[in-house]
Amino acid sequence: MTDAIAIRPLTQPPDAVVAVPGSRSVTNRALLIAALGEGRSTLDGASFSDDTDAMAAAWRTLGVPVAEDAAALRFVVDGCSGQWPVVNAVLDARAAGTAMRFLTAALCVGRGHYRLDGTARMRERPIQDLLDALSQLGARVRSEHDTGCPPVVIDARGLPGGTATVAGDKSSQFLSALLMAAPYAQRDVTIAVRGQLIARPFVDMTLGVMADFGVAVERDADLRFRIRSGQRYRGRTYRIEPDALGAHYFFAAAAVTGGRVRVNGIGRHSTQGDARFVEVLATMGATVTRTDEFIEVIGPTQLHGVDVDLNEISDTALTLAAIAPFASTPVRIRNVAHIRLQESDRLHAAATELQRLGVAVSEHDDGLEIQPSPVQPATVQTYDDHRVAMSFALIGLRVPGIRIADPACVAKTFPDYFARLESLRR
Repeated sequence: MTDAIAIRPLTQPPDAVVAVPGSRSVTNRALLIAALGEGRSTLDGASFSDDTDAMAAAWRTLGVPVAEDAAALRFVVDGCSGQWPVVNAVLDARAAGTAMRFLTAALCVGRGHYRLDGTARMRERPIQDLLDALSQLGARVRSEHDTGCPPVVIDARGLPGGTATVAGDKSSQFLSALLMAAPYAQRDVTIAVRGQLIARPFVDMTLGVMADFGVAVERDADLRFRIRSGQRYRGRTYRIEPDALGAHYFFAAAAVTGGRVRVNGIGRHSTQGDARFVEVLATMGATVTRTDEFIEVIGPTQLHGVDVDLNEISDTALTLAAIAPFASTPVRIRNVAHIRLQESDRLHAAATELQRLGVAVSEHDDGLEIQPSPVQPATVQTYDDHRVAMSFALIGLRVPGIRIADPACVAKTFPDYFARLESLRR
């Protein structure tokens, strides 16, 4: 791609059925569980992106057979029952937080010596809370440079098990990583969550995928989780539903342009918490239809402002920020302080880029307040963050002169995003 891409305003509201890739979050959980499991797993409808490629490549480096067919959206994994054929390896999680956190825990259940690294930004993202919890379970794992961040060094001698406490207020991926590795510990594992558990729907997703592959978790609300030792994931054919996060950009596009967008394959029973973003759009005046087979959004003549806690669906915060200037009243986004620790400091990035576009915005410790504002043309900087690029591109559907810098960064999760955005044109 070029250094920047121009987003052309739509000449009329969209009326479209949009296909989105499989869920990246479910795919990386299923890849890890299939690799840990016994027998062959076929993952259909999978996401093919930088993040899932990083996970699949790591398993191949460890000697786990992972075949892929991108045209068929399929991975085939031959599980190794928690014993990795390669016992000394250097692994690259790249920019994939799921790969870094999930692999760190999973590697502890086998035997070998491993080093897990990533991008420069990954080396700034905290992981010490996960390392501390794994140490409480008897793992030998540490931050190589004692920064509390990657690279991570693992001297794996099996995972003894027991009881661990993990912080819930920085990343739900820490808890998910522990949960998925826990069945392979030598004795039962109990995990207690300290503080608020953020992004709870992603933990629900983890538990759902674990159950689908044959492992049960006893749950005491969001405070304690118990996993019985000796359980094993069983290989199976597994269908991955379309990505609710990928879909939410197109639902927002319908809302901000007064158009209609339907996404099939995500319905009222979706296991993905981010499907709830349409509830925010409904509060802002959109008409939302949810059936067992699809979700459809029809945008209003004028969006209304909203004051909303997005802690549980925090990956949608940038999208709400991007459409907020077009609302009739202010939009307040709350309780998402943790997104400062993601691919970028997303709150500061959003505030900076909205200001670049002439929008009145206040940055708070835990969120943003955005005033209805005319938007001026500019090139949006994206901070090597796919969600900044995808969210702010929506502004260009309404306003001429919007360009998105470094559009190739969307390959992390949605490689053909801009082509699919263009498909809204009619």
